[in-house]
Amino acid sequence: MTVYFIGAGPGDPELMTVKAVNTIARCPVVLYAGSLIPEQVIAGARDTAEAVYDSAELNLDETTAIIEQAAKEGKDVARLQCGDPALYGATGEQMRRLDALGIDYQVIPGVSAVAASAAMLNKELTLSGVSQTVIMTRYEGKTPFPERERLPQLAQSGATLAIHLGVTRIHKIVEELVPHYGADCPVAVCYRTSWPDQDYVTGTLADIVEKVRAKKFTRTSLILVGRVLDCDDFADSYLYDKSQAHIYRKIHQQK
Repeated sequence: MTVYFIGAGPGDPELMTVKAVNTIARCPVVLYAGSLIPEQVIAGARDTAEAVYDSAELNLDETTAIIEQAAKEGKDVARLQCGDPALYGATGEQMRRLDALGIDYQVIPGVSAVAASAAMLNKELTLSGVSQTVIMTRYEGKTPFPERERLPQLAQSGATLAIHLGVTRIHKIVEELVPHYGADCPVAVCYRTSWPDQDYVTGTLADIVEKVRAKKFTRTSLILVGRVLDCDDFADSYLYDKSQAHIYRKIHQQK
């Protein structure tokens, strides 16, 4: 018996991996993260699984009890998480419980909201000479934050930022970033990326608060900040440089 922590992607069912779809189809027990998982995915699971549970209505003890019962019956469990299980999925605490119970588990990665949002915007988040680092973080709320990871500290790098769970405090985010990025730094706020009602707004740190309020984005939004979002003046990478590309590809073809 195995529990599969499955990345269900950002919303579009077609952004799930083949492995994720196949695993869900063969698991008799399915746990999914409430309204964060597309109904199309859950409808398919209901057609194949013996039992389907919405974990939004359950606490950690209750979800663990369901898994423990499935283990006693020798039934695999598909545990669906939105996006990728490694990012803000609260999988660590679930795995800790399974370790204590001696229950086997595996992780199937998924497409993150960061990747899907960059695709929606048709942007690359790393450009030569502009930014080679992407910092994924969240704005400080009830979750304890180490001092070194607070936004002003991270902003000192000047890297591309992907800020989760912060749209309701975007005015505070702007206040903390302007001293490091400048008021003219490009920003994109992506709402429910890849869902049928997806939307986004772009601007700068100087005007993004007003634009977000006009859009009435109050939840399920990712904030992207960085010069890469509006930059045409960057160097070509060495990947396709005429003096280097053939060497790079030849080396990798031999591996």
